[in-house]
Amino acid sequence: MTIKQPTNENENLDASNGWLRGLRVYLVASILLHGVWETLQLPLYTIWYHEPWSKQLFAVIHCTLGDAMIAALSLLIVLSLAATSDWPSRGFAGTAWITVFLGLIYTIYSEWMNVNVRGTWAYAASMPTLPGLGTGLSPLLQWIAVPLMAFGMTQYILDLRRGRGSR
Repeated sequence: MTIKQPTNENENLDASNGWLRGLRVYLVASILLHGVWETLQLPLYTIWYHEPWSKQLFAVIHCTLGDAMIAALSLLIVLSLAATSDWPSRGFAGTAWITVFLGLIYTIYSEWMNVNVRGTWAYAASMPTLPGLGTGLSPLLQWIAVPLMAFGMTQYILDLRRGRGSR
């Protein structure tokens, strides 16, 4: 019996290891990028003008952790319902787009609920909003840009790991 040795040791990553690596890279990238976005968009909320820096810092951390949970849950839902055993090697783009869509839908709901119903937070006058919905444009853009950047970073890092990085 002959055991075939892989020509490249990174070539033989098993599916579960690929999934785990993909999840880890995506979540770390997502948390870092959401933290930056939350910090940069703070002046678009009234907390920037009316609360001390300690409450602002708490809000950024709290919202970043919430974003991390939304990102993780959105991806896990898509992976559990639609991904194949060889994700992220195959089906990466479709998984990414559906994950972005789920995050975006939840964000529209959450912004509406927390701004219009609960009054948990409020937009500053400088926050552009969507007509009809009244949802802030910055959080909507966040849930398009950040996941796409995090998936892009994930793909890049996984390609480097497999020895297929760009030249």
